[in-house]
Amino acid sequence: MKYLDFLSIVGVVTAFLTACADPQPAADAAVYLRYCALCHGEEGLGYQADGANALANPTFLASVDDDFLRTAIVHGRPGTPMSAWSKALGGPLSDADVEAIIHWLRSKQPQDAAFLAGDAVGPGVADRGVAVYNVHCRSCHGEAGAGKPFLTINNPWFLHTISDAWLRHVIVHGRPDTPMPGFGQELTRQNVDDLVVLIRSWQRPPTDQATPAAPAQWPNPVQHAGSQSPDFASQSELYVEAAAVKAALDNQREIVLVDARPTGDYSIFHLPGAVSVPFYAMADLAAQLPAEAWTVTYCGCPHAESTAAAQALIKAGHEKVKVLDEGILFWQAQGWPLHTGNLP
Repeated sequence: MKYLDFLSIVGVVTAFLTACADPQPAADAAVYLRYCALCHGEEGLGYQADGANALANPTFLASVDDDFLRTAIVHGRPGTPMSAWSKALGGPLSDADVEAIIHWLRSKQPQDAAFLAGDAVGPGVADRGVAVYNVHCRSCHGEAGAGKPFLTINNPWFLHTISDAWLRHVIVHGRPDTPMPGFGQELTRQNVDDLVVLIRSWQRPPTDQATPAAPAQWPNPVQHAGSQSPDFASQSELYVEAAAVKAALDNQREIVLVDARPTGDYSIFHLPGAVSVPFYAMADLAAQLPAEAWTVTYCGCPHAESTAAAQALIKAGHEKVKVLDEGILFWQAQGWPLHTGNLP
């Protein structure tokens, strides 16, 4: 999958600023492009990073209110690649920035909000919905809604912000022009009711895991300085497999690990010894990272943000740069060591 070159965003933003007579839409677009386009695409059409949904899809925008969008941006989707972007939770966005993104998304909405009356859910049975889910939904939304390759539908913040009628509407009508089909012709009303009750049974109280941490202070980000370098030079690709990075750590090779996610994600968990340099700050901080050791950037999406960070390093003159191919969520799934908190 080809990811958006983050370094080209400056040019895109400049074009917006030049083309728009009204500065507010251009300013809104600039915020979106800087922080969201990597995963959701320049026009909000989604899937620039694995499973990143189409935010500008008309049927999606017509079915959610601003509070839904605001909650998703501020709190993110803990446990998924979608970070909490609010400054209060370790992200870069002010309240005004969040509203700018919402305004930009609304500018992509060609129709009024969907009328969900008539989509009320009748009596359903969760246990009966399991078989329906496994046949029609599991391949896209994962075991018990845990996600992969697409949307995580058991996420507490997601379920907290949508109604049963909303769920029914999406199941029946789908999201045209996205991988989400409508099942109104395949499933009976009772099937849909059972699915909705099953999905609702996964709801838990939403909590924030990220903390408003400043980037970690690192007097020397090089791990095992002076030891043998990992054998990354033999790989022509920018990307390196997680197993190779794990082996480098186990064998105490000289390496720099850079967490390219917002600092709130870093505080939840990060690779051992990694330093926090969010992708949107890398251009300003690249000079503080040593160029003599192999640097591996990583993120969770699985490598959109980390690729942007790596490109910024390369542009700053670093030559020994790799990107963790599968991302930190793969690392976590293997049960490999992780650290928590705001220090490496």
